[in-house]
Amino acid sequence: MNKEREESGRESVLDYPEKPRVEETPVHVEVFFNNILVADSSGVKRVADKGMPPVYYIPAEDVEMKYLSKSGRTSHCKWKGEASYYNLRVHDAEAVHAAWSYEDPKPDYGDISGYIAFYSEPMQACYVDGELIERHPGKHGGGWVTSGLEDVHGGD
Repeated sequence: MNKEREESGRESVLDYPEKPRVEETPVHVEVFFNNILVADSSGVKRVADKGMPPVYYIPAEDVEMKYLSKSGRTSHCKWKGEASYYNLRVHDAEAVHAAWSYEDPKPDYGDISGYIAFYSEPMQACYVDGELIERHPGKHGGGWVTSGLEDVHGGD
């Protein structure tokens, strides 16, 4: 971490490790879609990955799973393994591939098994400790940008 960042008290995504790190975090997160609170948790895990805003994984028991359905889409992360995606539907609104999980992650990432992550863009609002996060369409691999984060664009 450079001296300027230390003095600002802000985290830099450039200081995150190359291999994503799962972290315990004491924050409270809320996710709203179509005027419904679809996730509300203080038991989240945070995954920090170099150059990317952190991804917040919410325990499935803190997610209104009745609004989620498997989309059939999958992807592969060399570190975490196979991700499964979910569509989110609340009343007449739907977001396709809006959330994902690692049901059977690789051994170093077992802590996020049973947790769901949400992309911010299709959501009405996402909060971390009451702070509305910044939305960046299609960018940042699902990471959430808060005011305590800098270098989100990798030096742009």
